[in-house]
Amino acid sequence: MKKSIKAIIAATFTAALLAGCSSNTASTTTAAETTAAETTTAEATTAEATTAGSADAADTTLADGSYTIGINQFAVHGSLDNCREGFIEGLAENGFVEGKNLTVLEENAQADPGLAAQISTNFAGQNVDLICAIATPSAQSAYSVGRKNDIPVIYTAVTDPVAAELANADGTPVGEVTGTSDKLPVEQQLEMIRAILPDAKKIGIMYTTSEVNSASTLAEYKEKAADYGFEIVESGVSSTADIPLAADSLLEQVDCLNNLTDNTVVASLPLILSKANAKNIPVFGSEIEQVKIGCLAAMGLDYVDLGKQTGRMAAEVLKGEKKASELNFEVIEEAAFYGNSKVAEDLGITFPEDLSKNAKELFTEITQ
Repeated sequence: MKKSIKAIIAATFTAALLAGCSSNTASTTTAAETTAAETTTAEATTAEATTAGSADAADTTLADGSYTIGINQFAVHGSLDNCREGFIEGLAENGFVEGKNLTVLEENAQADPGLAAQISTNFAGQNVDLICAIATPSAQSAYSVGRKNDIPVIYTAVTDPVAAELANADGTPVGEVTGTSDKLPVEQQLEMIRAILPDAKKIGIMYTTSEVNSASTLAEYKEKAADYGFEIVESGVSSTADIPLAADSLLEQVDCLNNLTDNTVVASLPLILSKANAKNIPVFGSEIEQVKIGCLAAMGLDYVDLGKQTGRMAAEVLKGEKKASELNFEVIEEAAFYGNSKVAEDLGITFPEDLSKNAKELFTEITQ
């Protein structure tokens, strides 16, 4: 079942979004420093996504002309990879097929804001027609470069475009920049955790202190947790080096962990899961890929669908049907339940029947 997605309009937007991805700065490195292995992996993933997109677009009329776009992805992890895949598919479904009328330049910032900024600058030097930015630090750097070089920016996986200064309070773009938000369904997540763990009292949340999205999402969890009988225990980190000790400390204080879409924390999720499993403490995720690799469950988003919607928006801009400044950013309105029955079995937990029967997907194994 495909989730419905529609544009946020001014009257309904103001209070909806309280979370966004980070906007911290770091030392600049060059895109050339990406290792050969990472480049090979990116090329392989691109090839797979292009093949899928081309197949879906087999009966689609190609758009006139030829175009070059740059994809600036902030980090390597499942949800952002799925956004990229969906974005390419969304473009293909709307007449822009890589290898035919579309050239796609891809770079990954390896979770380095400085490198994200350099990537955007490099794209401008290559005269791209549009930049797709995946995650907030990439979106912010892309817009900073794009507005100086008359390049439209379409972003995805930006939890709070207003906090990221990519949209006005009424949902309208601040310039030639728009895209899709991955705001987390906080209340649905809390309700799900309560249903699965009826006796739990304390939820641990680890977050990167410099990520705006994580701080604002944490604030929303803290505001609403008491309504479901929970207390939030937080642990802030500044880098992946802080995570092992932070995880050890947090696991001594809580009944479960709840993972956000925090890029730094997600990159260390296998380590966190290993430590939590050793103590038989459930870890809840925020999207499908986290559940696949060992989180117990999530009321999450399908990031391929999010990417497809972003691709459709980019197609409108490339065709000249709309300017980016004429398109309010969009969100997925409904989250779905994803569970991992293998994790549940290992933890001695049984999913409530109403969650299981309405699950978007139940996984029976843990993938690496």
